[in-house]
Amino acid sequence: MDNRANAGAVVVRDLERRFGDFVAVNRITFDVAPGEIFGFLGPNGAGKSTTIRMLCGILPPTAGSAAVAGFDIALQPEKVKSNIGYMSQKFSLYEDLTVEENIDFYSGIYRLAPDKKASRKEWVIEMAGLAEHRSSRAGVLSGGWKQRLALGCAILHEPPIIFLDEPTSGVDPLSRRRFWDFIYQLSGAGVTVFVTTHYMDEAEYCDRVALIYRGELIAIGPPRLLKTASMRREILEVACDRPQDALEDIAELDCAKDAALFGTALHVAVEDCASAAVAIREKLSRLGYRVLRIEKIAPSLEDVFVSLIEERDRALGPALEVRG
Repeated sequence: MDNRANAGAVVVRDLERRFGDFVAVNRITFDVAPGEIFGFLGPNGAGKSTTIRMLCGILPPTAGSAAVAGFDIALQPEKVKSNIGYMSQKFSLYEDLTVEENIDFYSGIYRLAPDKKASRKEWVIEMAGLAEHRSSRAGVLSGGWKQRLALGCAILHEPPIIFLDEPTSGVDPLSRRRFWDFIYQLSGAGVTVFVTTHYMDEAEYCDRVALIYRGELIAIGPPRLLKTASMRREILEVACDRPQDALEDIAELDCAKDAALFGTALHVAVEDCASAAVAIREKLSRLGYRVLRIEKIAPSLEDVFVSLIEERDRALGPALEVRG
């Protein structure tokens, strides 16, 4: 999906936030289209949470501007808050209250009309699969059920935009998959989804992703194009015994620009796969490793982000945007 020609659901221009001399968010600019699933990625401390707090009208910006659902985050923060849903990575409901009591509480917070409260409550309970647990305390629910209940409460008031901050942290893979199925349904209905995640496979589900690092936006675009157009190096996958030890030995080679563990194998970023494969095999064999496989592979999104971050550390430059 690429709705960027439409009016933006989120419009950010040179947004900045300082805490004293520390620049947490450094003049970032991007748009999010209505109905788009927009992934916002970056390591801890990169500026993700500070950006979301500004976009949700909680934290005023130091400089720059942003509009969410058409409202200025600095001048109209309460309007912003009433037109968004927000779900944090921590369970945000009251564990001592029942499922129904939590939904009733949030109905009051969002000031739902009396004639809508009952229907919206039943919608949340059905969506979350909690019909048999409506009288159970939220604290006894499994991680997946808690997650769906928290999302349901965040969108009780049917906001046009939802912000999800690490929404699937700590839940099992099946629950994560079901959660994303529901995000697709929301997006298909025109809801804009702004999501932060550290799961690279989840980033693949987004229409576009942005990478923020040290407060700066360093890449933005559809995942498929980021992997093909922004990767300036080739990736070798190396399978051998003692991969952790091998990682250190491979990193000493001049041809290995970056190297990281991926499961039981290694991903090595190189300039030329053919010559690098020879050099890596030769060194590992000489050091007594049992080399099972060395082959060129398509880069993963994680490979791209690791490479971009390494490049950014070496030489700061403008953010890379890849358009479909």
